[in-house]
Order: sequence, then structure tokens, then C-alpha cells
Amino acid sequence: MARQLPFKADGMIETRQGSGAFVAETPKSLNFRLNTGAGGEDALLHIFELRTLVESTVAELAARRRSDADVAAMRECLHRMDEALAAATDGSAADDAFPLAIAAATQNQYVLRLSEFLGRQFSESRRMAWVDHPRGMESPREAQREHYRLLDAIAAGDPAAARQAAFVHLSGAAERVGLSLPSDLGGNSKSR
Repeated sequence: MARQLPFKADGMIETRQGSGAFVAETPKSLNFRLNTGAGGEDALLHIFELRTLVESTVAELAARRRSDADVAAMRECLHRMDEALAAATDGSAADDAFPLAIAAATQNQYVLRLSEFLGRQFSESRRMAWVDHPRGMESPREAQREHYRLLDAIAAGDPAAARQAAFVHLSGAAERVGLSLPSDLGGNSKSR
């Protein structure tokens, strides 16, 4: 059985038949991964900071570029989450789809691809908020109120309000897992 070399798939290790394995002088590709399970609270805070920087900017751009169809897609995600809240069931699939609908509204395929990547990293944590959260359905209810404020700002075509609503939502999400985002990330909310 052949042994897998760490980092080979990332292009950082090259193998040469008859010579062995070597660190690549110029990696063929650079992969970016978020290690959501390691690094403790500091790593989780850094991930939330990254999400806040990206998702606030995405919301701002979506408010500038959204179409009626984009707003309808966002509303559909929130409607599906409302149904899950009413039935006290798992609405995490719709919760995963909402930031993707916002990213699609930027009309930029790479913004959407980056958002898809980030979304895959956080899908399990969203599911846990819906299914296993110690506060039950109150956590997704709080997030849903924040989602509606974000949608309203995007639908109104107000980039500054959309950026602020995204910041408030991500600050709330961080607080629901026991973290406080630093105020220097660009939100206008009170200093944390």
C-alpha cells in the first residue's frame, strides 16, 4: 500500500521516480484551509474576523448590484428558515444558502466561489445552532432577525447599511458561540 505524502496534493511536495520526495521550489498550487477544529478560541476568533471582513464587503457590493431576482432568492432562503423555526426543525440548509444568495447578488463568480468555500467550512456549526444549541431555537431566531435587517438593507440598495447589518449579524453569531469581535473590524456598533 502506497503511503500518502502530506502536502503532495497541495503541490508543495514533488516526487521523482527513483529519486524520492522533495519540497517544491515553486508550489504548483496553494491551497487555503480553515482549521475550524484546532487552535482553540483564538483560531475561532480569527476565523470570525475573516468572515466579517469578507461577508461585510460582500453584503455592501450586493446592495449595489442586486437584481429583483437576487432579492427574491434571498427572501426564499429566509422564508425556508421561517418555516423551520415555526416547525422547530433544522433550517441549516437554508441558513447555508442565504450568504450564497447574497454573494450571487454581487454578480461576481469569484466572490460566489469564495463564499461557497467559506460556507462549507461553517455548515456544521450552522447545523449545530439549529439542532444542538443549548438555548434551543432562540439562537436561530436571533440570527433570523439579523438576517432580515441584512436583507432589508440589501433590498433597499443601501451599501453602508448592508455592511453594518452584516457586521451586526456576525458579531451576534460570534457572541452566540462565546466570542466578542473587536470593534476595529469596521462596524459602527459599540466597542466590544
